[in-house]
Amino acid sequence: MSQVQGHCATPFEAVRAAFEENFQGRAELGAAVTVTVDGETVVDLWGGWADAARTRAWERDTLVNVWSTSKGPTALCAHILADRGLLDLDAPVADYWPEFAAAGKESVLVRHLLSHRAGLAGLREPHSPEQLFDWELTTKRLAATEPWWEPGTGSGYHALTYGFLVGEVVRRVSGLLPGAFLKREVTGPLGIDFTIGLPEKEAGRAAELVHPPAASSSEQAAIFSQLAPVALSALANPVVGATEANTAAWRAAEIPAANGHGTARAVAALYGVFAGRGSYGSHRVLSPEAAERVREGQGACRDLVLGAGFENETEAALGLWLSGSNRSYGPNPRAFGHDGFGGSCGLADPEAGVSIGYVMNRMGPHIADDPRKMALVDALYSSL
Repeated sequence: MSQVQGHCATPFEAVRAAFEENFQGRAELGAAVTVTVDGETVVDLWGGWADAARTRAWERDTLVNVWSTSKGPTALCAHILADRGLLDLDAPVADYWPEFAAAGKESVLVRHLLSHRAGLAGLREPHSPEQLFDWELTTKRLAATEPWWEPGTGSGYHALTYGFLVGEVVRRVSGLLPGAFLKREVTGPLGIDFTIGLPEKEAGRAAELVHPPAASSSEQAAIFSQLAPVALSALANPVVGATEANTAAWRAAEIPAANGHGTARAVAALYGVFAGRGSYGSHRVLSPEAAERVREGQGACRDLVLGAGFENETEAALGLWLSGSNRSYGPNPRAFGHDGFGGSCGLADPEAGVSIGYVMNRMGPHIADDPRKMALVDALYSSL
């Protein structure tokens, strides 16, 4: 392992210790973690390697694909529009996207998209990675498809479709895709190093994602045989992983649920907007009321896609997940955040004034609550 670099305020040495232990005992390759308290950066650490061959050290400005940790910034775009009175979260999606009313979806509300309750966790027809890169095709197919369950009655993780659904509403209202809207309204003005997709000129800063440990073919067959059709649709149509995410085609595409690229510092800043009740430092992004609405729980339930992966029921809010009894984002049950496939995480706790960004390139086998992330979250709260 290359030396851990950066700074860590004295009260938070437990976070440094957990970060170092991730390398020594939890197979970390390259990673970074940033913690803010009341908008002040108290932990900013990075270390390890940016590539599988260990030829490039992880640097202060190394970027990496953060998978579903991208969903928080995508939801932020919709909440900004709602805060300005341009988007009604209780309006039918079809008010903004008329084609969406097909196949019995005329009563699906915008809040159902934000909370994984739209019944559109995946497409019913086969969809390739190349087709996923086509915004118009993917959104057209989503508009035409029939829900897997009655919208609004339960949550089922919209792994890839989430960003197209919320993103198309953002586009219909603002005229901009989420990546451009986020840049114009948030990351540009605040100087936050985060993009949906990755500009070609930044490719040299990108870490190489490394596959999680491979399951044997028999183990894979056993796993897939237990998945319901909706889960197969959500998680395997199409199948994407480190191989796809390392390509120029993936980085050039707009996949707001899964191909956000940034530093841990950037993730902490974006989730810090929620932790700061709408502000990051002195910069106001949302009104306090709009920021509070983001964590408005939509009802705890056994997730219809990921249910078996959690000890207890989970509760989706309007774009992020509540910590709840699983303590996914610490002991405050109303803290909230989002994990990314393989380990990354963004967390916001307004009561503690805390945000955290954790990014890495060696993917673990977990969709959420990776042991490396949980070690950092536990260390953070032990330090407060």
